[in-house]
Amino acid sequence: MPDPADQNARAHAEDAGQPQRRRRRDLRRAGGELAEAWTGTMPEITPNHSDQPKPGVPLTRRTSWAEAAASADTANPATQVPAPTRLPASAPRGQADDTIDFVPGAGATRVLPEPPAPPSETPAFRRPRPTVADTIAESPMPDFTTSPALFVKEQKPRPVGGLRGAIYSMTGGAWNLGPGPKQRQEEELGRRISRQLQGSYNTAVLSLKGGIGKTSTTVGVGLTLAEYRGDAPCAIDANPDSGDLVERALGEGIYQQSSPRTITDLLENIESVDSLTALSRYMHHAGRLHLIAGEQDPEVSDSLTAEEYLRIRKLISAYYSVALTDCGTGVTHNAMSGILQSANNLVIAAGYAVSGAKRARSTLHWLASHGYEDLARNAIVVITDKDEVSSRVDKDAIEEHLAGICRELIAVPHDRGVADGDLVTLDVLRPETRRAYKAIAAAIVDGYR
Repeated sequence: MPDPADQNARAHAEDAGQPQRRRRRDLRRAGGELAEAWTGTMPEITPNHSDQPKPGVPLTRRTSWAEAAASADTANPATQVPAPTRLPASAPRGQADDTIDFVPGAGATRVLPEPPAPPSETPAFRRPRPTVADTIAESPMPDFTTSPALFVKEQKPRPVGGLRGAIYSMTGGAWNLGPGPKQRQEEELGRRISRQLQGSYNTAVLSLKGGIGKTSTTVGVGLTLAEYRGDAPCAIDANPDSGDLVERALGEGIYQQSSPRTITDLLENIESVDSLTALSRYMHHAGRLHLIAGEQDPEVSDSLTAEEYLRIRKLISAYYSVALTDCGTGVTHNAMSGILQSANNLVIAAGYAVSGAKRARSTLHWLASHGYEDLARNAIVVITDKDEVSSRVDKDAIEEHLAGICRELIAVPHDRGVADGDLVTLDVLRPETRRAYKAIAAAIVDGYR
């Protein structure tokens, strides 16, 4: 075996100009015992990068984790494997996941691959396929149900009458200026009248003086309700003084030719009336306005009691959502308490004569003092200009006087179709008169709450 002193002297002599030998010498000094272990006791193994080991250099080889663990346990059972470390990013490719780097005399180090980052969400191929309903619900675009106007250009309503209507007709609809303010007001009245109702409602039309437009107002408003509402209204003649409600709606001749069944006939057979078909046998029809005629015999007409009227009203409420009751003159006859008890609102008929205005005010005062204050406060006063009164009458002063004691005041202009006391039809009335009846009908439906 070479003398260690000679080796040290030779190493000092080779320091200058021989760096490669100097490095091998340093390695031998640091690992002399390992080199001796290699030449003496280490089993033959295959190095990592070379078929032949270099003299004096510690041998490093790759072996499996299982082999390294078994070797460490055999040599020294108390030996513990150090904590595993991960391969650097520059590690050679092709290394097995379960291999280790083993250096004789040192611990075994396990080499683990970099684990993949956990996915932030479910992979697309594992997600459930969305349904059509989910796609529509999550879509930011509007749909046909909630925003149909976005898919169809808005079309202006067709103007009727006036300069706008003439321009529309002459241009064949190419120039549509839309309806004017007057037409828009008419359409708004129609929407108010046609409002859908839940339940059945009754409006009583009364006055303290005859001949001032009470029955003509009932017919005109009833025909207007029938024109604009989807359900047919009913008008009841409860006038104790041989009322002529049906004659004003149908005409005297037609009424006499038909079977003139009256409210008295209905009361006599009311127990057998169990359907609208059975009820229609006791009714008259003016278009879509259904009417119950009053009793024409003076000895019988005044016998209608409050209880009998309430029986009629209960029957009507099962088939009609809107009913008008022509109460006749006065507020003290037998049936009046039943009428007021079942009324939802009132129409007080008045005229431009000073006496007519006073009676309208007296009616409201009587109602308020006899337990019908709500009906009086929400009453609709209708002033009908039946007769051309003297120019000395201040119409504006009368309207202002009555407007302050009711919910709404509406004036019906003078019209021969109303003043003659004969058949009332909407076709022959002036536009201003028809509009007044529309305003009354809209005010009546507004009061149904």
